[in-house]
Amino acid sequence: MDHRIPELRIFSGSAHRQLAQRICDYIGADLGDATVTSFPDGETFVKINENIRGRDVFIVQPTCPPTNQNLMELLIMVDAARRASADRITAVLPFFGYARQDRKDQPRVPITAKLIANLLTAAGVNRVLTMDLHAQQVAGFFDIPVDHLYAAPVIIRHLQSKDLTDVMVVSPDVGGIKMAQAYAQALDTGLAIVAKRRKSPTEIEAVNVIGEVEGKRIFLIDDLTETAGTLCSAAKLLKESGATEVFAGVSHAVLSDLAIERLKKSEISELICTNSVPVRSGDGFPITTLCIADLLGEGIKRIHDDESVTDLFRISKIEKI
Repeated sequence: MDHRIPELRIFSGSAHRQLAQRICDYIGADLGDATVTSFPDGETFVKINENIRGRDVFIVQPTCPPTNQNLMELLIMVDAARRASADRITAVLPFFGYARQDRKDQPRVPITAKLIANLLTAAGVNRVLTMDLHAQQVAGFFDIPVDHLYAAPVIIRHLQSKDLTDVMVVSPDVGGIKMAQAYAQALDTGLAIVAKRRKSPTEIEAVNVIGEVEGKRIFLIDDLTETAGTLCSAAKLLKESGATEVFAGVSHAVLSDLAIERLKKSEISELICTNSVPVRSGDGFPITTLCIADLLGEGIKRIHDDESVTDLFRISKIEKI
């Protein structure tokens, strides 16, 4: 009986073609030939310009702004691949939009993260490769396999090349304690937490620091920043509490105009992030962007070869990639 592994093909939507190309460069494969464009009325048109019958297809498309456009584009690409008889379709979502709408926190609201999971499955996705979901339980919203990678090994490796004297890791809210604890353990530093109160979708008030931060250089770590309200409010409170420096790190820098303005006026000296989404210029504010193409590329290779991706969670293993 023939058990040959189907040929691997990687395609990209228009959300982050540069990342898709870097993933292909790591794997040593050509980026698939597909036309992805829009009609004059805004409808998306997709055509896959090569034979993918029986192929193992990976479609790279973070659902970053414009979120609905990129999501719809992904769904249409998946449908095109399914109708072209692809053997298996994996949606590679370096950033999974709508992940914050993961529960009913007030009456008569949707659980949109679950809806998106259902849409991807209905379109024909066989498995998902993603990174740093806002809430771990979102992986459970899918009825198909989800490989959930973490940016921590990439960011930690970068931090280990810096001077970590008197550095303390701080979570800017209670929900990020587990992530901050993992960083503190890997970097062998102390840990503190900032308690916050949300006043509106764009306004955050930091109210209290739990931990001794006086005389410390603070590394603020979060999974995502969009308006930078949480980070900037926490940095202000930390400086008032005696911290000597505050620099921040996020997996996903979905930066709005408001975020850039806030960062430029904030107590934060540098923002470290990954290229899970296209990262805009800081307009004079220092932003360090780390590439996750090797991490995602290794994940794709291991999925294609039916190998474990668990090793990718370990910092020591990432260094060998």
